[in-house]
Amino acid sequence: MLRVLLVEDDEGDAFLVRELLHEAGAPIDLVLATSMREALTLVTGVECILLDLGLPDAEGLDGLRKLLAAAGSAAVCVLTGRSDEHLGMAAVAEGAQDYLVKGQVDGVLLTRALRYAVERKRADENTQRLREIELRQAESARLERGLLPQPLMRTTAVAVHTFYRSGRAMGLLGGDFLDAVQVGDDRLHVIVGDVCGHEPALGVELRVAWRALVLAKVPLDRVLPALEQVLISERRAREVFATVASAMLDLPGNRATVRLAGHPPPVLLAGGRAVPVAARPGIVLGVRPKPAPATELALPDGDWSLLMYTDGLIERLDVDGLCGLLDEPAAAEVPPAALPAWLAGRADEANGGPLADDVAMLLITKGEGR
Repeated sequence: MLRVLLVEDDEGDAFLVRELLHEAGAPIDLVLATSMREALTLVTGVECILLDLGLPDAEGLDGLRKLLAAAGSAAVCVLTGRSDEHLGMAAVAEGAQDYLVKGQVDGVLLTRALRYAVERKRADENTQRLREIELRQAESARLERGLLPQPLMRTTAVAVHTFYRSGRAMGLLGGDFLDAVQVGDDRLHVIVGDVCGHEPALGVELRVAWRALVLAKVPLDRVLPALEQVLISERRAREVFATVASAMLDLPGNRATVRLAGHPPPVLLAGGRAVPVAARPGIVLGVRPKPAPATELALPDGDWSLLMYTDGLIERLDVDGLCGLLDEPAAAEVPPAALPAWLAGRADEANGGPLADDVAMLLITKGEGR
């Protein structure tokens, strides 16, 4: 049963509304208020308000505005006289769902108008909620997009290509992070990492902290321990940990220093083959503080690529499967800039659909990378 509040000070008009609804057999529980002051005390639990614009304590649109402010989710339908129909149109412009002209409605039309007003109010509220959700999502996307890293480098000796895809529905950021920073003219620092449990904020904190440490020229063997301190102080629970693969490339010396903390190894592409880097494994960050061991890697003469990635890419492939993909003749036809996206697409195919986990890739290329 529809609960309707009639705000009408004229006894005759109020009686007429009751009779029209009774004759139409409308399942409506009608409550009467004879003034705006009384109406404001009765709006709770009402689904629709039928308002006369000519009340002694609230004349015209001023009364409507007061009622709209207190009506909450209740629909508002206004009653006007024949000579005041323009007020009805103005009332709809102010926020009322409909208007009716006294003496021009019967019971069926009145019942239908009240029900339509309720449905229109619900539709308006749903549209407003949807709009608010869209605005929040757009703002979140804008903020997340601003938190995605831009490689900080100026060298032309190598090129860096990045790929990032969140596993979160409608999210741009996940728990994975990556970054590339050049220090001086000869050193390029790169990192990829994965915070367990899809923790975007913590991933951003770790990336920003890593960049600050590198730019401050903190010794390499102290960077990951400092990053672990940030993780431990900022994580929401003791069970949260992070895996990391970092590398420092000595560009003139054509060498790299690789450190792994519970992370899959980078893959080196050279001479038409893809081979995992035989880096010494270290413990994940946040479990038992211990420096990640360093592995010195001599990079090949000529063209090469170094692929760093998070485990979301290999959840169906494993490292050998990833190398197998990179060894396919089709992979050789893909330009380096497009290779990370191509790999993500092939990983999706192996998974039978989009990967559920975050995927981050960082491809450092010298020459053609093959």
